[in-house]
Amino acid sequence: MVTKNQIKLVTSLQQKKYRTKHGLFVVEGIKTVDELIDAGYVAYGLFVNTDEMFQKYPEAKIVADDILKQMSGQVNPSGVLGVFYIPKAQKVGNHDWILALDAVRDPGNLGTIIRLCDWFGIEDLVCSEDTVDCFNPKVLQATMGSIARVNITYLDLGEFLHETSLPVYGAFMEGKSIYQMILPKKGILVMGNEANGISMEIEKCIMEKVSIPQFGNQTAESLNVATATAILLNEIRRG
Repeated sequence: MVTKNQIKLVTSLQQKKYRTKHGLFVVEGIKTVDELIDAGYVAYGLFVNTDEMFQKYPEAKIVADDILKQMSGQVNPSGVLGVFYIPKAQKVGNHDWILALDAVRDPGNLGTIIRLCDWFGIEDLVCSEDTVDCFNPKVLQATMGSIARVNITYLDLGEFLHETSLPVYGAFMEGKSIYQMILPKKGILVMGNEANGISMEIEKCIMEKVSIPQFGNQTAESLNVATATAILLNEIRRG
């Protein structure tokens, strides 16, 4: 039996202030729920709407379709909804490349970037405090479970870059072509806001500006930040 208070709690987690207040976040879909469980995330509660799903998740509570839809942030709920405790971020390492985001605001972009970190083996993703919340349901949906394998830390990005001993690279339209650079074994790559790029404050911390050369129609304004991140991480891993 699911109480009205539980329903109210789950629906409130669509908003960041309540995720922060309760230390919880909500995910939907078998793949993401399984990835988080396998990664050791602690579940506050699981909710399913069929006996078949209950057999897969015997610790879950069975709820009616209309209740699950009420709890869900999706138009068509997937059939399993998980509420998990927000884990504490681990200490940021300095043995490999780190990806840093300066005010990336779009949930889809952040979710895709988290998947890219997982794909290219980037263990640490550091985000400015005004970057979209990684536990936003739209971000989580876009990660396809990769959030379980990437250490994401929100911090004062300027302070972090100022104090690091690693070389700091930043993506700029006017930077040196990434294809002409010899990159080190470890460093920090900074990607900027979708509309404004890297802020002036963070630019002061950049040691080397890098760019992706344009070969096509010169009227194309810029690349999507997630697309640019994919290209740059690929070059970093090519060595």
